[in-house]
Amino acid sequence: MTLCAATALPAQAATDTRLEGRLPSGAAYVMDVPADWNGTVLLYSHGYSPVGVPNPAQNSPGSAARDKLLDESYALIGSSYATSGWAVTQAVPDQLATLEEFTQKFGPARRTLAWGTSYGGLVTTALAERHAGRFDGSLSMCGLVQGGVANWNSTLDPVFALKTLLAPAADIPLTGFADQAAATAAAKALTTKVATAQETPAGRARIALAAALHNIPGYNDPAQPEPDPTDWDAQQANQYTAVTGLLQRPAFSWRQEAESRAGGNPSWNTGVDYRGMLHRSPLYKEVTELYKEAGLSLREDLTTLNHAPRISADAAAVRWMRHTSAFTGRLTDPQLNIHTTGDALIPVQAESAYRRAATAAGAGSLLRQAYVDGPGHCTFTPGETLGALHTLEHRLDTGRWDTSPHVLNSRARQADPTGEARYVTYRPAAYPRPYDLAHPADAPVPPGGPRP
Repeated sequence: MTLCAATALPAQAATDTRLEGRLPSGAAYVMDVPADWNGTVLLYSHGYSPVGVPNPAQNSPGSAARDKLLDESYALIGSSYATSGWAVTQAVPDQLATLEEFTQKFGPARRTLAWGTSYGGLVTTALAERHAGRFDGSLSMCGLVQGGVANWNSTLDPVFALKTLLAPAADIPLTGFADQAAATAAAKALTTKVATAQETPAGRARIALAAALHNIPGYNDPAQPEPDPTDWDAQQANQYTAVTGLLQRPAFSWRQEAESRAGGNPSWNTGVDYRGMLHRSPLYKEVTELYKEAGLSLREDLTTLNHAPRISADAAAVRWMRHTSAFTGRLTDPQLNIHTTGDALIPVQAESAYRRAATAAGAGSLLRQAYVDGPGHCTFTPGETLGALHTLEHRLDTGRWDTSPHVLNSRARQADPTGEARYVTYRPAAYPRPYDLAHPADAPVPPGGPRP
């Protein structure tokens, strides 16, 4: 990186420095500052940590990226967040406090960038929108940039379909859990029903329908063999694995924790047209073929879904989630988002949701999104990660975006000649149910409101 002669760097330490400590909130922090610090500090926001799982401070997506960045003389900082779970109300102030602690110890940076992965992409975007004066730019990687309201709505849709079509008479709650035990019991009950359904062609078709409502791709894990484009059975088998993971973690356990913070259920499907949602899904063809193979009527199942009793949100919980975890799209500094095309946990269509918000807010020129052709969640190579970071820096240095796959792959290979570089031209489908603060019409349909 070339530094302007007129730009004074902070005073340099004699040796590389690693600091670990605690913030007043109780969150841990970690800072790595090279002796030849280049003046840029990267504030890293880590992904979702379930309650009960170790939650250490992190300042990079992984050791390989960290080592390469330190070799390039960046300062790396990050916190643990004071609590686990849906901790955005702790994560944002803890990250800001970590940045303040860094500034007190090492002086002001020449450039400050926020970056994060997965749930950390939500934290990063919240920092970029709400505290723009503290940052020069941001990088969200496989981020939950659709925001909290849209995320929990989209998580509700596949489990609603599974329960309605595979266990219509079972007493399996999908929201409003009293505690983790209740959520775990509901997850176990529906998982058992889904496992039984997977043994029959009709059950597999219905599981594929549920997966399509969440846009779970048919190739979503690097451990899976990549199916042929029309091998619907293999694609469905891959989706079944991801659906099982959805039931075991986000749809019940993680939801209950988020509900406990929100003070109730922040999700609804009143007024949702599942027929239209499926038709808009990129997985529509797969579903229709599996229904034909099973001799099952897709029309009848969609009618059943559209006439099933709906779930209403708790108004106060929606307000909490809207206030803490929904986005305005109002960027004032450049943001680059990258996403793998085969992400089952946070489907790539999340990027369409944030593009919608930023465009409506008049910030579309500040946002760029790039796509890595690969399965899995956050399965970027170190080179792909650093290539994205350097692309953001190029935008800050020149005032111009250059996010073509050719340029990104060239930067990825330069950063890590031994790794893959898989950026491609890609345009994700629309997010099934977007919700942002730039669109006032994004609101729940009240009970008894219009029906599909």
